[in-house]
Amino acid sequence: MNKSAIKKFATEARTKLLEQVKQKAFELGISEKGIEEYPDSGGVISIGSNFIDKKKRDQLIQRVETKGLDLVFEEMAYTWFNRFIALRFMEVNGYLPTGVRILSSEDPKRVEPEIFRNVTLVKDSLNLDLEYVFELQDKGDSERLFKYLVLAQCNALHEVLPFMFEPLEDYSELLFPNNLLVENSVIRQMITSIDEEDWKEVEIIGWLYQFYVSEKKDEVFAGLKKNKKITKENIPAATQLFTPKWIVQYMVENSVGRLWQESHPGSELQNNLEYYLEPVEQEPEVQAKLDELRNPNLRPEEITVMDPACGSGHILVYAFDVLYQIYREQGYLGTDIPNQILKNNLFGLEIDDRAAQLASFALVMQARGKDPNFFKKSVLPNIISIQEPNGVQDSFVYAKLSKEAKEVANELITTYQDAKNLGSIINPKIDGLDILKNELVVIRENSRSLTGYAEDGLVRLNTLIRQTELLSTKYDVVITNPPYMGSKGMNAQLTEFLKRVHPDTRGDLFAVFMQRMESMTKRYGFHVTVTMQSWMFLSSFEKYRKELLDSFSIIGLTHMGNMVMGIAFGTCATVLQKNVQAIQGTYQYIELSDLENGKPTQFPLINDRYSQTCSSSFQAIPGSPIAYWSSDSIFKLFSLDKYIKDYFIPKFGMSTGQGEKYIRNWYEVEKEHICFDARTAEQFLSKNKKWNILDKGGPYRKWYGNAVHIVNWENDGIEIRNDQRSAVRSPHLFFKPHVSWTLVTSGSFSARMFSHGFILDTASNCLYFKDDIIQLQVLGFLNTKVADYILKILNPTLNYSCGVIGLLPYIHETSHINRVNVLVQDAIAFSQYDWDSFEESWNFERHPILVHKSGSLIEEAFNNWEFFAEEQFRQLKANEEELNRIFIEIYGLEDELTPEVEDEDVTIRRADRERDLKSFVSYAVGCMFGRYSLDEKGLAFAGGDFDLDKYKTFAVSKDNVLPILADRYFEEDIVTRFVEFVKVTFGEETLEENLEYIADSIINRRASESSREAIRRYFLNDFYKDHVRIYKKRPIYWLFKSTNGTFNALVYLHRYDQDTVSRIRTDYLLELQDRLAAEDGSLRQLLTTELS
Repeated sequence: MNKSAIKKFATEARTKLLEQVKQKAFELGISEKGIEEYPDSGGVISIGSNFIDKKKRDQLIQRVETKGLDLVFEEMAYTWFNRFIALRFMEVNGYLPTGVRILSSEDPKRVEPEIFRNVTLVKDSLNLDLEYVFELQDKGDSERLFKYLVLAQCNALHEVLPFMFEPLEDYSELLFPNNLLVENSVIRQMITSIDEEDWKEVEIIGWLYQFYVSEKKDEVFAGLKKNKKITKENIPAATQLFTPKWIVQYMVENSVGRLWQESHPGSELQNNLEYYLEPVEQEPEVQAKLDELRNPNLRPEEITVMDPACGSGHILVYAFDVLYQIYREQGYLGTDIPNQILKNNLFGLEIDDRAAQLASFALVMQARGKDPNFFKKSVLPNIISIQEPNGVQDSFVYAKLSKEAKEVANELITTYQDAKNLGSIINPKIDGLDILKNELVVIRENSRSLTGYAEDGLVRLNTLIRQTELLSTKYDVVITNPPYMGSKGMNAQLTEFLKRVHPDTRGDLFAVFMQRMESMTKRYGFHVTVTMQSWMFLSSFEKYRKELLDSFSIIGLTHMGNMVMGIAFGTCATVLQKNVQAIQGTYQYIELSDLENGKPTQFPLINDRYSQTCSSSFQAIPGSPIAYWSSDSIFKLFSLDKYIKDYFIPKFGMSTGQGEKYIRNWYEVEKEHICFDARTAEQFLSKNKKWNILDKGGPYRKWYGNAVHIVNWENDGIEIRNDQRSAVRSPHLFFKPHVSWTLVTSGSFSARMFSHGFILDTASNCLYFKDDIIQLQVLGFLNTKVADYILKILNPTLNYSCGVIGLLPYIHETSHINRVNVLVQDAIAFSQYDWDSFEESWNFERHPILVHKSGSLIEEAFNNWEFFAEEQFRQLKANEEELNRIFIEIYGLEDELTPEVEDEDVTIRRADRERDLKSFVSYAVGCMFGRYSLDEKGLAFAGGDFDLDKYKTFAVSKDNVLPILADRYFEEDIVTRFVEFVKVTFGEETLEENLEYIADSIINRRASESSREAIRRYFLNDFYKDHVRIYKKRPIYWLFKSTNGTFNALVYLHRYDQDTVSRIRTDYLLELQDRLAAEDGSLRQLLTTELS
């Protein structure tokens, strides 16, 4: 199936149909500007040269006034989209009762639809006016003829597919799109862009629907970024996700298929089920219980399957296939089975009318595929689009009800007042439905010919009754891909309902559905979902997990990595059985790389996460995460019941609410305004500083580092404390030493030591200690494979809150404590030296090329640095491996973990010639500006009073301007100054050799390009890009650049003053213009002389 072609057609079709529907409405005098009034002439109004049925136009106007213009346009566009794809599917598969194609010809060379040549064959079945048809044919008016025939076909199909094709009296006829036979029209594109073979699978209906609403979904999610909540009208588009076929097979086969197979062990059904999991061998007492539950007398008609969020029906369609096999195995006639399945077995609920239409259509097509005479049996699917009671109390039928029946009706009205928002999570508790049903039957019998308005009231009440029945019934299998919607996107009404009714699952709508499905599932029945993985691990779903595991056992769980379902999140397909405990289930983990042609290459997939275990055992782990890959050793560790939180103080950082306002990188601010070493809040206040250093998490890094942020804490943070968006947590612990880690990681866990002075941000979490010795031991443990391994059990979503870290089993073992402390202290030292070797650190003193200088060659200095860094790297890696070895032994995980550390997991830097020589260039620029000085370590100037006497060895730029030009137009341009820096630091004798080495290191040299030319090209093209990247888009050197790049000049942020810009213009830009003009004049004179 060519999904790219299907997506292209569906998205373009929506755009075209919306435009055409708007145009048709405009032609009817209905637009954003208002509704035009036209005189009525016997039920017909004249607009231009067209005569319009006033009743239908009035119906349309009433719809617009009720729902709004945009919603009606959307409704009409998708109505015709659904009808067109239904007609196309039926004609390709030969399901049209006439047997004649309505949209196309079987001869691909013909554009004209086949029905044009066969009107006499279909005249009776479509009730055609042949005189009118011939008149249109004589005039060559193919468009009007096509409209007439399509509408006639739709009207005829109303008898067998009333949910899809309304009768001709419906106002949708007025908005029938124009020009559908021309090239690139919706019809022509549908026929030519999607291969006919793709229309042979009913699955195409689901893909067409998903892609049709995809642009609307994008619009809704764009609104979410602007804090626009998802309205009930937009819930279907926002939450629509078509389930891949193999996942549907897995879900249905291991519920519907398992129900039958376990009741009939001799059945051959499982041999035809590709993703059926063989039952796990159970403990004898469990197996005995399962044997008792078997119902060998179960008949196919008795199996009930409900999809409470059925979408376009993909799951129910495959359930039809499995049930069909069950019926056939029991000897039922093939032509009788579809009728039985639709009447007895399959049920669906949905809030989206169009999706419910397509689900019903898909099931009927599946039935028609098995029974050529199915259309004659007048059987409709049990699919209900949940409705609200709009207008019921004002209807003729409501007025006719008795007091008792009205009370029931009022309960229905109250229950479903917000039904399009809540859908199947409504759990109706309504008594007396039979009273209301019986009275409605009497009203219909006594009013043989109800008016349209009265008929509408009757239909609405019956719909409310039917959806109540479906929502109140329990089923053998409740199975769905529920809507995914986090609480941040929910509208106020939905949020309030979930707080009240589903407090433990309100974090995401999919979890709410999971909880609601519990009450829809029969005793010993199956509860089957494919959802986000978050319910398995997050602490916010802990109560729900415990509730679920108390009442259900996991029979099978397929855990899927990012993009397996086409979304950038982990998901899981879970099969649960109700009221059966201690069952061993089958668990597996599948990643995108395990798929071929969109489905697993092996099933079940046997890898390091494959397991067969009992879901009740997860309750032995704090928080009850569904950590199915956990070993007996892990469960034993948790049984010790001693955790990090019992010994230390896990804390969550503060939230400023407006990071851009209150937080900076330290180098953006004058250093004299920053406090780096306060030990208490009082000490900070006494220093009279505005900014304080902030622990804000950062990338994967162990032991030490990621210290670049500062926060506005002036007057004890009064501005942040008074900001309603902020949350200042545990301020009594601010400034104290702690071990910290980043809240959200992208891989392995890493922790770092922070000394006195830091405030903690929400992006970081930490542990505070009373004992420095214990602090070292815990830091050592946290940075081992043991901690990382257990954390991925506690929360594989890689969201490591202080609550999660607090649940790490902690074994306070003393025999290794001295060795652990030495190893950790050394690791911190190695990491600190590495961090402080580069400019990002506020403790940076001097560039490593200068620190490791042993002669006059930069290459030699780099080699010395490389050797030193490699030794540091090797020693840190050895330390980490020894720590792994110690803690693997302490925790008894020798059979599961090895101590070896991969090079990429060692978080100090090896020497890198290009990176380190570029940073040497950056350090040289810093010396030119006076940020650094060769005469003292660390920062020489980052705000305050500038002192030229600090720069004796290498002179600083006096005017804070360094021009970067294509040639040496100034004595003091940046390249000249850099050459001077190299000469001062490494001597004049080796200057050229050193420049060659630098040029070869920082840029790809061009043929015959000198070292100075290459270095100049680096400054012109790449230096500033590198600077902006290193300084995280917060550059401390600012670039002034002309439009064409002829003129460039750098200035240093902390030396910028009111005269800087005018100085650049007067002393450099205008001077350069004069020199370029003089150069141009000289060249012209030279050219004139040579020509003469």
